Amino acid sequence: MHLLFLRRVPRIVIVFCHRLLPMPVEFIGYVASHESSEIIAPQGPVVDRSWVSTVAKAHEHVGFDRALVAYGSSSPDAQQLVAWAAHETTRLNFMLAHRPGFVFPTLAARQLATLDHFSEGRLAVHIISGGSDVEQARDGDYLGHDERYDRTDEYLDVLKQTWSSPKPFDHSGRHYQLKDNYASVKPLQQVDGRPQVPIYFGGSSEAAIRVAGKHADVYALWGEPLEQVRETVARVRAAAALHGREGQVRFSLSLRPIIAATEEAAWAKAQDILKRARGVVAQSARWKDRQGVTPQNVGSQRLLQAASRGKVVDVRLWTELSALTGAAGNSTALVGTPEQVAESLLAYFDAGVSTFLIRGFRPLQDALDYGRQLIPLVRAEVARREGQPLTVLASAA
Repeated sequence: MHLLFLRRVPRIVIVFCHRLLPMPVEFIGYVASHESSEIIAPQGPVVDRSWVSTVAKAHEHVGFDRALVAYGSSSPDAQQLVAWAAHETTRLNFMLAHRPGFVFPTLAARQLATLDHFSEGRLAVHIISGGSDVEQARDGDYLGHDERYDRTDEYLDVLKQTWSSPKPFDHSGRHYQLKDNYASVKPLQQVDGRPQVPIYFGGSSEAAIRVAGKHADVYALWGEPLEQVRETVARVRAAAALHGREGQVRFSLSLRPIIAATEEAAWAKAQDILKRARGVVAQSARWKDRQGVTPQNVGSQRLLQAASRGKVVDVRLWTELSALTGAAGNSTALVGTPEQVAESLLAYFDAGVSTFLIRGFRPLQDALDYGRQLIPLVRAEVARREGQPLTVLASAA
């Protein structure tokens, strides 16, 4: 059924000279193991192969660069989901969420390098150290918040050395000790001339930004107001400068665009989403447990801080879903026509953001709508500003 729906979509192919020119703007979508969102209660199998295949192909079809596969302590294994989605696609890149501490870094290095080969160099890893003691304890991890980031720092040191070292090496640190480690499999990709899978990094605390400055190729924020984004970009760049990397870190922003033909229709759509979300959230332990509780992770605290400023910030950044869900992840939306939302995305681009992780409340339909109506607008304007060629070829399916 999903595939039949996809066939009815006009085919849009966006051609970039990726190998010749640096990519000025990147769009990341979202692939889950089954259909669900704040307005769609989960049903059917937890791992729906048809769904994963269809959503991945849809993102590829309409011009997304990459898709996130998330991590959760009760969720299906993200690495295997990426392997399946990569098998089902040919061009779409993937961002695998990975929580350090549950797999030894030398093993993780070999697993990720192997997956990079099977995906033909389409893998990135999104490092999430963990912002909730309760979530960590479900997998048997009892380190405190700052200790987790200290472990992540050492974990990434070992991970990257395993990827790049041409000969066996020893390591003796606080969290990891190893002798004579050598991996015959290296990532297919290279970063700064060394074998490495690109590293995306999440976390808004001081401990997180310290580690991000040292290791992140792309630092990821949730959808905050422009003022807060500018502040975080400056903090991360300052942390990166301590390691001689100030100009090497790019920035990603996660948002939930709500688009329609008119601004009035878009806001009506937002209110309908809020009404439906209230019903789903009320029945879900995932969100009910967050009601009235201050979240531990700083990223969620910052989203709730933005929500306290009003239901709408910066003209069209809508915060009511963040307030409803306790800022459980990516939950702020830009609301308006495709042109208006594109204008807001470009304001973030001007603030230093070059990657946008966008996903909707109707996962498949919204991804298709973004690819047809929103992404081409942003790409065209960025290409015009950067003086880079952009070719869009459209034909009926």
